[in-house]
Amino acid sequence: MTLDQKLAILADAAKYDASCASSGATRRDSVGGKGVGSAGGAGICHSYAPDGRCISLLKILLTNRCLYDCHYCINRRSSNVRRAAFTPEEAISLTLDFYKRNYIEGLFLSSGIIRSADHTMEQVVQVAKTLREVHDFRGYIHLKTIPEASPELIEQAARYADRISINLELPSQCSLDRLAPEKNLGRTKQAMGRIRVKLEDAAEQKRTGDKKLRHATGQSTQVIVGADGATDADFLARSDELYRAYRLKRVYYSAFSPIPEPSSVLPLAAPPLVREHRLYQADWLMRYYGFRNSEILTPEEPNLDLSLDPKLAWALRNRQEFPVDLQKAPRERILRIPGIGVKNVDRILLIRRHTSIRLEDLVRLRISLEKVKPFLITADHHPARYLLDSDRLLARFRPKPTQLELF
Repeated sequence: MTLDQKLAILADAAKYDASCASSGATRRDSVGGKGVGSAGGAGICHSYAPDGRCISLLKILLTNRCLYDCHYCINRRSSNVRRAAFTPEEAISLTLDFYKRNYIEGLFLSSGIIRSADHTMEQVVQVAKTLREVHDFRGYIHLKTIPEASPELIEQAARYADRISINLELPSQCSLDRLAPEKNLGRTKQAMGRIRVKLEDAAEQKRTGDKKLRHATGQSTQVIVGADGATDADFLARSDELYRAYRLKRVYYSAFSPIPEPSSVLPLAAPPLVREHRLYQADWLMRYYGFRNSEILTPEEPNLDLSLDPKLAWALRNRQEFPVDLQKAPRERILRIPGIGVKNVDRILLIRRHTSIRLEDLVRLRISLEKVKPFLITADHHPARYLLDSDRLLARFRPKPTQLELF
């Protein structure tokens, strides 16, 4: 099998990993995507760096052969797919070749489990270590680690990568027992805990003067939505735990996608993509807006309303919290107003130090007055109480049925 054939197989096999998110951008050049600076083609995806830059990454598996038989995975042991494997030297050569031609700015490397977790991690680490120490590679590296691998190997991975991740896949051990019997939630959490300690140690060393220390700055994970009966409350409760206890940078929510020759225990259809979108919105409420997981969903309503964004849905359930006076309210209360984001909250706090907040100030901040007017008070706006009536608000914000739905 040629290197190009391996690349086609192993780049395609890596596309299901959402923890290296695509920006959807495509660069073009005068020779059909083959020239210097092109970011299209097999194995190249786009991701965002912590500072907001869009970066192109070579996204591949070291191999799609795997000892595990996770029902939702197209690369599972019992799956009838074409198999391939890179040697560490081939993966290194590809990365350097793409990098020198300015196709990519970094590498995202994952792998199926071959022989054992430790053997697989040794090969993954070898790729990153050789790139860093032999070739002085200074691009971005994201390594997917294996929780069953030895702590020493995972620590080495963190030493050579900018970001590392361990896929949780499903929110409970019950779900894993049914769909991924070789995986264990406890072992995954133990590995995340060890990673957190090493990341904090490295951050402390940098603060105390070791500026040249190279070490991963964070860890992330991915969960699969819609592969079983887990509710949105199950996913958000697990994400909340991971953020608080293990200091994860990001939880990625990936809607289950039906695969060829699927297992009989899997659903026949994918969940609506808007469910994935709503989970990301709820995730942001926990990370940046001060919401607790228990506020977003309740035992009586364990799934998000797909027709409303979670912040608006919370506001409609808690009308007694509104309207909020923009001139007097603390930051945490203004953050709860639907339609106002974190940056605009900080801008409002800055403006009100010098003048009274008026609706025209919100217009200048490009805030939708239609969405926010029922929930706030400004110097020139005091909403009538009837605007906060439950039925009126719900009718105002819930999407209107389409012509097809009416008939």
